[in-house]
Amino acid sequence: MDTTAFDVKDLKQFDEPANLLKALSHPIRLCIVRGLIRKRKCNVSYMQECLDIPQSTISQHLQKLRSTGIVTTERSGLEVNYLLADPRIEPIVHILFGEEDCES
Repeated sequence: MDTTAFDVKDLKQFDEPANLLKALSHPIRLCIVRGLIRKRKCNVSYMQECLDIPQSTISQHLQKLRSTGIVTTERSGLEVNYLLADPRIEPIVHILFGEEDCES
């Protein structure tokens, strides 16, 4: 029996990808990421207006996405915009939603 497909010698290599998938596994975070793919960048107020949930809830989800490196911030004066930071995420979201292009 060939067991080379399951290399358990270095399970640490799976930690970071698993953490990315965990961060995406919440419906609100997945919605935020999909929205950032479509819009490219936006602030928390815009997200709150679109999602109709408390700003504090959105901020908590954004913090989780930031801590895993999925999103980052860009400051313009007093405004803080969020944008996708990890290029691996966009193709994953496209696959999950059966979309070739999330721009539409």
